[in-house]
Amino acid sequence: MLKAAMTGVMAAFLAMLVKKEKAEIGFFVILGGCILLFTLSVDRLSEIVAAIRRLEEYLGDGSMYIGILLKMAGITYAAEFGANLCRDAGYGSVAAQIEFYGKLMLLAVSIPILMTLIETIEKI
Repeated sequence: MLKAAMTGVMAAFLAMLVKKEKAEIGFFVILGGCILLFTLSVDRLSEIVAAIRRLEEYLGDGSMYIGILLKMAGITYAAEFGANLCRDAGYGSVAAQIEFYGKLMLLAVSIPILMTLIETIEKI
């Protein structure tokens, strides 16, 4: 965690220094810092995948819900990442559209869970 925090802080400081001379280069410094932080987080992905596989073994037939939940988490992270980059670049309206599209995608992906819930309620 310390490595990620220091990487983010250094990218922000470097972007502030560069932004005084050329503002457009500051954005690319921040983008590079974000990509570096993303690669740091991907290193932990193998641990998460192993835990999810163990959970799928326990759930059996209910493991399809884990896939849906993972898609929802991925959509959330991707939308937030893209929106934050656009907002940092000064394009707040584009950021808002990315967030809106992310919410629509979450709704679309969650429909199977909602249908299962409705079917379960009907059985009661």
